[in-house]
Amino acid sequence: MSAARRGAGNAGYAAAVHALEARGRYGIRLGLGRTRALLRELDDPHLAFRGALVAGTNGKGSVLALAGSALRAAGIRTGETPKPHLVTYRERLAIDGQPVDPATFARLVGEVLPAADRVARRHGEPTEFELLTAIVFRWFAERGVQVALVEVGLGGRLDATHAWDGGVAAITNVALDHMDRLGPTVTAIAREKAAIIERGDLAVTGATGDALAVVRRRARRVGAPLHEVGSAPLVGWDRDGIEVELPRLGRTRLGLRGRHQAANVAVADAVLDALGEAGIATLDDDARRRGYAAASWPGRLELLAVGGRDVLLDGAHNPAGAAALATALEDLRPFLAGGAGPDSPPLTVVVASMADKDVDGVIGALIGSRALAGARIVATAVDQPRAMPADELAARWRRLTGAARISTVEAVPNAIRALDRAISGAPGPVVVAGSLYLVGAARGRFVDDPGLRDPEDDA
Repeated sequence: MSAARRGAGNAGYAAAVHALEARGRYGIRLGLGRTRALLRELDDPHLAFRGALVAGTNGKGSVLALAGSALRAAGIRTGETPKPHLVTYRERLAIDGQPVDPATFARLVGEVLPAADRVARRHGEPTEFELLTAIVFRWFAERGVQVALVEVGLGGRLDATHAWDGGVAAITNVALDHMDRLGPTVTAIAREKAAIIERGDLAVTGATGDALAVVRRRARRVGAPLHEVGSAPLVGWDRDGIEVELPRLGRTRLGLRGRHQAANVAVADAVLDALGEAGIATLDDDARRRGYAAASWPGRLELLAVGGRDVLLDGAHNPAGAAALATALEDLRPFLAGGAGPDSPPLTVVVASMADKDVDGVIGALIGSRALAGARIVATAVDQPRAMPADELAARWRRLTGAARISTVEAVPNAIRALDRAISGAPGPVVVAGSLYLVGAARGRFVDDPGLRDPEDDA
């Protein structure tokens, strides 16, 4: 047994995280065999609860945030699996909106690793995400969650989370992303995501076009009733959220920013309807209203006040997400410090990206925003093997913004220094975007949340 595994068994939090992350060396290996075998070794904890499995290219986390907030407002014990984490690994396991505590996380890792060793002899070593999925399900079962909201990791058909069928399956939308693993077209990617719909499920989708046709075919094939939803009509917005019109609720306030949340709340509301129809959980209209208004989703159009500056955090790591951010910047600019007049200070935008992402597509979507007129771009890099070097990212911005009204583009290789330079530099709001790793670094730098502090020493 490795030292990391012995440390996890001894309930050291840092050792537990190390033992789990060490499984990253096995990479991403899609398939359900190892996860199902691991869950059998753990006495099938995933059979103890029901809920919704949520797939899609963008919006999965927002649907979880909205639906989870409404379920909590109704007093229903809810387990959620937001991903990726921003500050602490523990964010990936949450019950009633609170991440798992360090001691419990370490205990769970120590309990699951021996089962993984037994599974490895026949099925191969489980990956980090497969282990995490089993850990989540074990914790949800022992804590007696009433409803689970589980976000698919990659695709759907062969994702580890698909070892669980909660009774409700939702596909938010489908766009081009992870094409190396899911396929080169929207239709191919939609097939992978639609496969989470199983016989006996109630299905929900906000997909459109070719993707919707694929979802419809899958639902018909397995005999699953399908609820198709379009974006809720947008009524208005301000600095702190938006208002939409929902069929049952009428004019409804959302605590999430960005007009794209009108599509996500339509899916979330339909998921709650499906949970009620399936006999899993029933919410009254007041709980939904209170929950939607109180919803938060860290790092996704999250607005902070840092040293008297408005700082807007948003991952926006693919072209669709970047397009949503570009529109949101135009909508929010009048409400940010300095307003949107001709004499208003321009934005400073700190960006980072993984090298395997559609970087040009993200840049192209962002520079279409009128809010970036005169903006200062600070390109940086996060401490990840896949990260694009700051100099290369800056060169991409310079090449693609030749005709745009960007003021300057500079490269600052260290992410923390880039963030500090943006805060201490020219006046005006700061936007942090392009990578959730960068957003996580910004939250760790600017947000002091006691619940996200990890033990510094396990000794």
